Amino acid sequence: MEIKQLYREIVNEHNLHPANKRDLEGATIVLEGVNPSCGDDIYLQLKVEDGVITDAAFNGSGCAISQASADIMIDLVLDRTLEEAMELAASFMGMIKGTASEEEIEELDEAAALQDIAHMPARVKCAVLGWRTMKQMIETLGSQAASENKAKLCPSGCRNTDCDRRV
Repeated sequence: MEIKQLYREIVNEHNLHPANKRDLEGATIVLEGVNPSCGDDIYLQLKVEDGVITDAAFNGSGCAISQASADIMIDLVLDRTLEEAMELAASFMGMIKGTASEEEIEELDEAAALQDIAHMPARVKCAVLGWRTMKQMIETLGSQAASENKAKLCPSGCRNTDCDRRV
């Protein structure tokens, strides 16, 4: 079987039978991702515990590429740290831009099936929608964590969360 045919089958399977298209009870964060040029509209849901993505799902509608890409992405990031998920997102974006190394593309596993999307400019936004949405979610979680840590610091600025001078 030709590699391009295999890639088409992977994308088709994830579009027709997405394992991760569902509602997620108890999600830590939910964010809508929209691609107005194609009409793709997804709600990505992540459950994060101790910096690890323990569950994830998506819902919404869109073209085959956006739906398959979101489903593949979730398979790839489950049970990974937020940092690892961000690295995978960077590798995916690099693959689409043509700047990823062979090793980075191999790490993407089935997501590598979307590599040829780079040659279809109208479909790039479809393929990156879930990845871009996940990246925004992780950045939001990071900002929230930083704010919480800052609130715990001593008002005198000593950066000791257990300081006796805390009010």
